[in-house]
Amino acid sequence: MTLQSKIDAFKADFQAGKPPYSVPYSVIETMQRATAELIASGAAQKALKAGDRLPEFMLSDPDGKTVSSADLLAHGPLAISFYRGVWCPYCNMELQALQKTLPQFEALGAQLVAISPQNPVNSRKSMRQNNLTFPILSDPHNDVAAAFGLRFHMQDYLIELYKSLKNDLPAFNGDDSWTLPMPARYVVGQDGVLLYAEVNPDYTRRPEPEDMLPALRLAASRAAA
Repeated sequence: MTLQSKIDAFKADFQAGKPPYSVPYSVIETMQRATAELIASGAAQKALKAGDRLPEFMLSDPDGKTVSSADLLAHGPLAISFYRGVWCPYCNMELQALQKTLPQFEALGAQLVAISPQNPVNSRKSMRQNNLTFPILSDPHNDVAAAFGLRFHMQDYLIELYKSLKNDLPAFNGDDSWTLPMPARYVVGQDGVLLYAEVNPDYTRRPEPEDMLPALRLAASRAAA
């Protein structure tokens, strides 16, 4: 079963209000409105694309250790997933799918990291609940996401909806800006050039982890040359 088919099945159950999901349809309509507006804004088209250079970063892992993009790339190609947070079921399904594909990444000499605005405590929770062996790096204020062109500010009506659902992003993130990253995946060669980029303003649409493998193979072959 593909990642997208699992997401589609979850989405259908959620929208149908099947147990344990019982949200009013007005909630679904509000989420759909926000997604449609983000798509219409054209924000995804402004994000970094294949051929662009990686914005260098230094972020903290769940144990508080500083991790730099330069150190990661010194060991091989890099796969990056931008992750909204532990509260997002679609994102958690994606992390689980990436974990299953991780051995194929590692066989090509690549490392995988997720980047999230949530604080290290919630990153540890995400890793534990999803049985991850790759790190989730904390991106305060979504600054790295902004460098990739992924950060967006939530509309007031969406903030009110999240508050009503007890989705307290300031508590999750330690930041009251109410911003999120658009879901995105990248493959970076050791020279810092992006070889693969997939950005989707619809958080219910995710590429398959295997889609990154051709770019990782290319990066591995360049490193070996």
